[in-house]
Amino acid sequence: MVKAIIGRKVGMTQIFAQDGKVIPVTVVEAGPCPVVQIKTVEKDGYAALKLGFIEASEKELNKPELGQFKKAGVAPCKVLKEFRLDDLSSYKVGDAVSADVFAAGDKVDVAGTTKGHGYTGVIKRWNQHRLKETHGVGPVHREPGSMGANSSPSRVFKQKHLAGQYGVENVTIQNLEVVKVDVAKNAILVKGAIPGPKGSVVTICDSVKAK
Repeated sequence: MVKAIIGRKVGMTQIFAQDGKVIPVTVVEAGPCPVVQIKTVEKDGYAALKLGFIEASEKELNKPELGQFKKAGVAPCKVLKEFRLDDLSSYKVGDAVSADVFAAGDKVDVAGTTKGHGYTGVIKRWNQHRLKETHGVGPVHREPGSMGANSSPSRVFKQKHLAGQYGVENVTIQNLEVVKVDVAKNAILVKGAIPGPKGSVVTICDSVKAK
């Protein structure tokens, strides 16, 4: 059974468990995702399932993109993603993967693109401390501090935490729990927070760490 799906982050809310505990959850609009292509070891060198998400008009896609959907006989989609899965025997091209592939209690990994913060300083980007606001310090109090350069090595080492672009990174949060699945509304409620702003595309897969 395929245990992967593409979704769209709706936002966060909270629900009550049977024992009255409040559980913070992220609501994901998951699927339905048509199967656009099935890759096999014999033909492609690896086994994978290519899924589409969010219907699009033909004029929104170029010819190579559109050709994949016409070959599969599937309506064009804005998002295409591959999932490497062990067992693909239960699916064929044109089938739809919906939210019911997951159930409450499943452990999942959720991947998405984090919110963009633009060009930021070291305090916001790397959580560094500012300098003291006392006499003799400054005139800048939010600078990154010493670069550590002298005659040897006469350079700044790579990977030093400095100011720069913050956010818009592919991030995967592992071992989250599915709290509830609403098949009628194509909704999956995942415990805790997941990457990305509201409306962003995320992928939900079986957890690689869950035993």
